[in-house]
Amino acid sequence: MILAVDVGNTHTVLGLFDAGGLDGHWRISSNAALTADELRIKLSALLASDGHVLAEVERFIVSSVVPRLTAAYEQIAEEVCGVPPMVVGPGLKTGMPIRYDNPHEVGADRIVNGIAAYDALGGPVVVVDFGTATTIDVIDAEGAYLGGAIAPGVETSAEALFTKAARLAKVDLDAPLKVIGTNTRASVQAGLMLGEAVMVDGLVRRVWDELGAETPVVATGGLAPTMAPLCGTITHVDVDLTLKGLMVVYARNA
Repeated sequence: MILAVDVGNTHTVLGLFDAGGLDGHWRISSNAALTADELRIKLSALLASDGHVLAEVERFIVSSVVPRLTAAYEQIAEEVCGVPPMVVGPGLKTGMPIRYDNPHEVGADRIVNGIAAYDALGGPVVVVDFGTATTIDVIDAEGAYLGGAIAPGVETSAEALFTKAARLAKVDLDAPLKVIGTNTRASVQAGLMLGEAVMVDGLVRRVWDELGAETPVVATGGLAPTMAPLCGTITHVDVDLTLKGLMVVYARNA
């Protein structure tokens, strides 16, 4: 079995794959303070909850934007599998040309999302990832990564708002029924959720203008199922997009 690990700034998504596809899926907090030993215990408990043991894992593949956790997963992979994990970055073949001014600046998760979207839908294609940041990534017809946009994520915007505005209490990030909120809770939800949706639609339409054509738009990330219905430009939702992209990269390097 292959354990695919996508380490984000806020959450880490893990997927256990066997010959039949995705066999287990978990989302945990990205706690950079955890040691490799503590993280290994957590992984063992997650796998056990679905009837698996860590010893079943033959190889790890990791995309990460948190260096301390990258190192922890590298140590665990060495101990469990006897070989280093595949870590998305320099030295690993992705099959996707990077047209960024400095390719090393592009987060591994953004590349992996683009690989999965292009593998599933061809190109050009746009990916919207609703995470700590809301990222928009553009893949051209030849499968090259062109670049994109980075904006504050819904939860990041909410945290900043509640921190700076003393009289506003935290609210659930639920989709509001209308934009004209008749109480503070509904007004905040309208501003956060519908405001994010309008931003995404506006950016995607500007991407289409620059490309000269409308394209499929794939939403991923933890809030994708909530946000996608609020956006008029999103055509597909796949919360496992990053994990699927990691497995495409794995197959190209195995």
